[in-house]
Amino acid sequence: MTAVLDEPATAPPRRASVGFLLAHPAHAIALGFGAGLSPVAPGTVGTLWAWLSFLVLDRWLDDAQWAVLLLAGTAVGWWACTVTARHLHTADPGAIVWDEVLAFWAVLWLVLPSGFLGQLAAFALFRFFDAAKPGPVAWADARFKRRRAGSDIGWAQGFGILFDDGVAALCTLLVIALWRFVA
Repeated sequence: MTAVLDEPATAPPRRASVGFLLAHPAHAIALGFGAGLSPVAPGTVGTLWAWLSFLVLDRWLDDAQWAVLLLAGTAVGWWACTVTARHLHTADPGAIVWDEVLAFWAVLWLVLPSGFLGQLAAFALFRFFDAAKPGPVAWADARFKRRRAGSDIGWAQGFGILFDDGVAALCTLLVIALWRFVA
């Protein structure tokens, strides 16, 4: 396996693969333990993985444990997304789906208990905000992607990967709250 560390900032973008996923623990986390390797709609696949894993984990975790998991997942995810983006030579690679996982876990944590249709609505809203990037999500998406020509991908870009999905989650929760208020 070739080293992916310390390559120049001008290196061409790389594609994520199973070998890349297994080359570094940060890659496994950032790529959603393989969900990000989907050749079609990796963000949607990552969100589906988040939904399934949430339903499994929610059997054992209470609210305080979810809060700790989300905070720890954000800290570890910031590191993992930064390292993985740097190794892929792209500020926000589509294969990185940890941002979708964390954001959708937060959405589900706050909207449950909810039946399947409520969860499906949350999924559809989150995917809309994450993919279409209207208004504040577009602002958040562009905010941390800027870097000087020839400079390495750094902590700002790693944070930005998580930040726009956090804003998409907040928009999703706002729509659900308004829907519940009106209904």
